[in-house]
Amino acid sequence: MNKFRALRVSQDESGAYVRRVIECGIDELPAGELLIRVHYSSLNYKDALSASGNRGVTRNYPHTPGIDAAGVVAESAVAEFAPGDEVIVTGYDLGMNTAGGFAEYIRVPAAWAIKRPQGLSLREAMLLGTAGLTAALCVDKLEKTGLDASAGPVLVTGATGGVGSIAVRLLARLGYQVAAATGKAEQADFLRSLGAGQIVERAALLEGVDKPLLKEQWAGAVDTVGGDVLFNVVKSLRYGASVACCGLTAGVNFKANVFPFILRGVNLLGVDSVELPLMVKASMWDRLSLQWKLDGLESLAREVGLDQLPGEIERILAGQQVGRVLVRLI
Repeated sequence: MNKFRALRVSQDESGAYVRRVIECGIDELPAGELLIRVHYSSLNYKDALSASGNRGVTRNYPHTPGIDAAGVVAESAVAEFAPGDEVIVTGYDLGMNTAGGFAEYIRVPAAWAIKRPQGLSLREAMLLGTAGLTAALCVDKLEKTGLDASAGPVLVTGATGGVGSIAVRLLARLGYQVAAATGKAEQADFLRSLGAGQIVERAALLEGVDKPLLKEQWAGAVDTVGGDVLFNVVKSLRYGASVACCGLTAGVNFKANVFPFILRGVNLLGVDSVELPLMVKASMWDRLSLQWKLDGLESLAREVGLDQLPGEIERILAGQQVGRVLVRLI
């Protein structure tokens, strides 16, 4: 147990960031009450940013990314956890400035871990991962503002990505009419298999960027891309409707005006799954294991090992990821 494998990102002599699977020592891990043998992780856009040297995500290198991990406690310094407990760790500083889940072992504070809900296996938990947790938080927030399945079509942008694909599946599972927006027209059948009843071309969501308002279309929306797409979604919400915003792959800025907010009373809802209080995370994981449990998760994911991760990181940075990428570490 003294040695384990991990994906390590470092800078070479030219300043370029390189990714290699290396052997590490347990004593190299940071301080924390829990030593966890990781069974599964998953690949997220934030992991790809960390793995490409984005200092807004990770300040110091060499570094092991991976904001998700599910595994078994190997050592515990607190009474709340015992060796053998199966746990989930997502968010907080894992994989950002703390060595993350793209490794066979992690060491973390006990305050970051929740015990695996009985209704989910470790594998299922990472088929969902931060993407699934974020999608569920978006749907929960929309419903808390009054959205229900009878309200009309709900738009999901970036629908072939991790958060988007699970949001489509979850909304369809809950009985909503789902419109899936994507720039990957060839994935229309995949999106319909998740439950989307309408496919929207991404280019259509960029029409009318300079207009103050657009035709009312959506009873609600989950936006995973940001940028001008997000504000066009805001401008096309029905009266009193909301969009839950959780991503930035299309950019962090958009051309805004107040008209949709003061003439239609719409809401722009921010969703964060990183610093969420642990009790809220645990409650959402419980919901995903019970009344919101999704079948067919395997159809959303491809499984890879550590050695395949560098190539998968290039794919997600190039906008080519579809669904989820499950990382197996056992």
